[in-house]
Amino acid sequence: MRTIIAFIILIATSTGVVAQVLSNKQSYTRQDSLRGSITPERAWWDLVYYDLNVKVEPEKKFISGFNRIDYKVLQPYTTLQIDLQSPMKIVRIEQDEKALEFTTEGNAHFVHLTKKQVPGAINTITVYYIGNPREARRAPWDGGFSWEKDKNGNPFIATSNQGLGASVWWPNKDHMYQEVDSMAIRINVPSELMNVSNGRLKKVEPLTDGTTTYHWFVNNPINNYGVNINIAKYANFSEVYPGEAGDLDMDYYVLEYNLDKAKEHFKDAPKMMKAFEHWFGPYPFYEDSFKLVEVPYLGMEHQSSVTYGNKYLKGYLGNDLSGSGWGMKFDYIIIHEAGHEWFANNITNVDIADMWIHESFTTYSENLFVDYYYGKQASADYVIGMRRSIRNNKPIIGDYNVNSEGSGDMYYKGANLLHTIRQLVNDDEQWRQILRGLNKDFYHQTVTTKQIEDYISEKSNIDLSKVFDQYLRDTRVPVLEFEKNKDQIRYRWTNVVDDFNMPVEVKIDGKNYRITPTQEFQTLSPANKKSTIIVDQDYYIDHRFL
Repeated sequence: MRTIIAFIILIATSTGVVAQVLSNKQSYTRQDSLRGSITPERAWWDLVYYDLNVKVEPEKKFISGFNRIDYKVLQPYTTLQIDLQSPMKIVRIEQDEKALEFTTEGNAHFVHLTKKQVPGAINTITVYYIGNPREARRAPWDGGFSWEKDKNGNPFIATSNQGLGASVWWPNKDHMYQEVDSMAIRINVPSELMNVSNGRLKKVEPLTDGTTTYHWFVNNPINNYGVNINIAKYANFSEVYPGEAGDLDMDYYVLEYNLDKAKEHFKDAPKMMKAFEHWFGPYPFYEDSFKLVEVPYLGMEHQSSVTYGNKYLKGYLGNDLSGSGWGMKFDYIIIHEAGHEWFANNITNVDIADMWIHESFTTYSENLFVDYYYGKQASADYVIGMRRSIRNNKPIIGDYNVNSEGSGDMYYKGANLLHTIRQLVNDDEQWRQILRGLNKDFYHQTVTTKQIEDYISEKSNIDLSKVFDQYLRDTRVPVLEFEKNKDQIRYRWTNVVDDFNMPVEVKIDGKNYRITPTQEFQTLSPANKKSTIIVDQDYYIDHRFL
């Protein structure tokens, strides 16, 4: 069960709240707080089970259904918050077959319970709803339902809703801090189409009205935004991968006319699994299998149902984001989105302000994929090449309790932060064990930034607190200043947070040095004005000569 007590979260994030509000100076609304905070109406009950039932009518762009929610009572309370975004409408809420009253405030719906809520009890409410869900404007970045057609004119439909929230199309407890233990997903579609969702397909049920219901079941805890619907005329092929935890079923669902192409192109998937199990440990969802599912948008990390739309090209839609050449050795979407199975789906941020935990580690996973197959220098070239896309316009960490993601630098800057930490650890096997340890010790958990920072510092035996402050909470790039004198070189850090003292490797006149600058000048000799100084590019820093 993935839950963290609200007051622990507030203590862990309170410093960040003040720092980020001061730096971003962004105003938020009551709806932001209802969406992004652990309200009293959320805190008293713990998710146990979802039974989501949805009928999809493509021609009307209309859905209807219900979600049965089993929950455990933590504290006696009589008001329960359920989230569902307009224009979707709740038509009825029941408990023990009795209709309940509810009040609505924007996208938050407060259910007024009449049954006594006894701590420890497992209770159920059922939420019935209908509507034309928001259409995705620029999936997956601005998500919702994508109602597209394939090249033969058949419906090609998918959901994507990270950040926006799963409540854009189904009623749930829409906050990252807690994940349901398991869930059923039953999707009814016209019989000429197929639905693919998360987990394993348990039953295909043809009905007399010309529709078919696909029954999926998710055995593992799952975050709300990872739940998905994918509807098309799919063809399926599969393989069994001999993984660290046994045989892993890997299934692929693609448009019928792309089947032959996919069978060749998706060879990157088992290659991904081999590399990531090496670096991160066993795939976290063996019970639910691994799936790649073709969709009409670029792709998304839906748990055990990773969506794919990279047009069967290498790189990112045929481009190398790093400019190094190594990005054209693999399909970016297969590697990146599948990497999220470890960082986003296995280890999930409590608050979306800490989304760097998802995106920094997963962007860095691309680098580790390159490392596994092409070597350490190739991987360094790849991650260093990404620096050209770093903006440093605002901190990586967002504002807490208001559903604020923070800076897009969580991708490329975050990956370079982790690459820099690898240099500080200075032992590749120790670094690998830290990454594997994260996925083992935080297995199927939601976490805060502080937990991740403290873990890496503890396991590396290095106090990395100032390094994390510099790269996650500050926009400045550290500058290593050198001053050459007649018989010595002086050096110091500038453009850094107070007490920043990160070691760095330099080469002076062909000799390697590992120095630990501070904000005060230190000296290094023998050296002189003619000395050649080369700073190791693996550290994400700038340098200059005075």
